[in-house]
Amino acid sequence: MLREVRCRDEKDVYFHYPSRLNLLNPRWGCDQLTLPLYGIRVLAVEQYGAGPFGTQFLADQGAEVIKVENPNDGGDFARNIGPYFFTPEHSEFFHAYNRNKKSLTLDLSKKEGMAVFHDMVKTADAVATNLRGDVPDKLGLTYATLGNLNREIVCAHLSAYGRTGPRSNWPGFDYLMQAETGYFSLTGEPGSPPTRFGLSVVDQMTGLALAYAVLAGITGARASGQGRDMDVSLFDVALCNLGYSAMWFLNEGHVTGREKRSGHPSLTPCALYTTVDGWIFIMCNKEKFWPVLCEVLNRDDWARDSRFENFKGRLEYRDLIQEMLDEELSKKTTAEWLDIFAGRVPAAPINDIQSALENSFVTDEDRLHSLELEGYGTYRAVDAPVKCDEPTPVNPAPGLGQHTGELLGELGYDDERLATLRAAKVI
Repeated sequence: MLREVRCRDEKDVYFHYPSRLNLLNPRWGCDQLTLPLYGIRVLAVEQYGAGPFGTQFLADQGAEVIKVENPNDGGDFARNIGPYFFTPEHSEFFHAYNRNKKSLTLDLSKKEGMAVFHDMVKTADAVATNLRGDVPDKLGLTYATLGNLNREIVCAHLSAYGRTGPRSNWPGFDYLMQAETGYFSLTGEPGSPPTRFGLSVVDQMTGLALAYAVLAGITGARASGQGRDMDVSLFDVALCNLGYSAMWFLNEGHVTGREKRSGHPSLTPCALYTTVDGWIFIMCNKEKFWPVLCEVLNRDDWARDSRFENFKGRLEYRDLIQEMLDEELSKKTTAEWLDIFAGRVPAAPINDIQSALENSFVTDEDRLHSLELEGYGTYRAVDAPVKCDEPTPVNPAPGLGQHTGELLGELGYDDERLATLRAAKVI
């Protein structure tokens, strides 16, 4: 049932579904607006990592993200990815990418399921998918179909290799993209076997690109009154991430390779150096930091040495600088140097996952939060990185189909119709 919402100037009245009372644009000046994306409704036909990671950013800022999951195959297969589970139905992997969302069970392969989905599209701002490139067209999840139901709908697609071209029907995953776009050749020590980046960085950056595509599309639709398709692929994001390495090759023929101790290809000092108890990473990536480092180390003679007066010279003498710094830094522990460098020389310890998450800058600055999961209790997770003047919601990932009745009830589906759909295994 629709509900009336009247803005402060009383000139205009807008009607919205109860769950979308906060959809009003800031320029309308309505009191209900809190988190930046409140009122935006996104239907997410998503699974695994990349798509869910991106739409979680939308949900963290108040968007109503509705996961559309097939009840006949267990929903998002990430629900079953171990080895760790809060409960048999709640994978910790799944919870890492799906907080603050709702779950609607719906079999889109059935005619009746697609009819329900179309009803949902009429209430939504965007449809976000991360499917094999050729699947959105086959399922009718593109603007060509959905724009007939909702002129302003934005259809944002995340695929492996794009929705067109010779690889549109190829499955693809993060590590494959890292391999093909050169990441393996840039990671690790010189002479070591090809090495991937330690995290699914392509998945997660492509997820962010999907979130950007959704918001860019919605911004355009609100200005023009017309939605569109928006596309992003794992391959294109991985390729784009080559950044200056791509620029150097395309224009200078220079092939960037690995550097010793994870060093920067052109800036020195910017690498790992030894301390009395381990390692420290120093990044003097602006000219001003070299004389500061020399001052802090009581080696003003280095700052006066003409060989090291600029980046070009220090790059030429990189190996010598490494020896010099190793000798000086090996006089104290990493922690002692970090205290000395604090706020003056850009530096960081080399942490494992445990020490990274137990870091006082994490634990004392509220970068972790606790969530309550029914049937399990309290669990901890890393907080959202985007902050505003409103607290980030802290709702756990939804159970499969947890919000189906609520969402379809808003559309006017009565108990009898819901029962019929359940009996037909549509929802």
